[in-house]
Amino acid sequence: PTPSNISSWWNFGSLLGLCLIMQILTGLFLAMHYTPDTSTAFSSVAHICRDVNYGWFIRYLHANGASMFFICLYAHIGRGLYYGSYMFQKTWNIGVLLLLTVMATAFVG
Repeated sequence: PTPSNISSWWNFGSLLGLCLIMQILTGLFLAMHYTPDTSTAFSSVAHICRDVNYGWFIRYLHANGASMFFICLYAHIGRGLYYGSYMFQKTWNIGVLLLLTVMATAFVG
């Protein structure tokens, strides 16, 4: 039994969780093959794309997953504004703190 007032706009929180799990898994896989040295970073990315099985696919999943995460995040915020979720002050403040944390994480990579 689902409440009658729930629409498809309420799926973006779950999609955010799915995107986050995908980002963590693909990021861990890429980190196993990446070398963060200034002289070998480019060649390690080339190695991931050319020599690792499906490395090119995992790299593009990771890159496009970040964009998808932010699309879902902004849709989630928009839904919260439209439905007045900001009325629940504590929940909204935690969401704003999470937003700032995600933006800082995206800024530093």
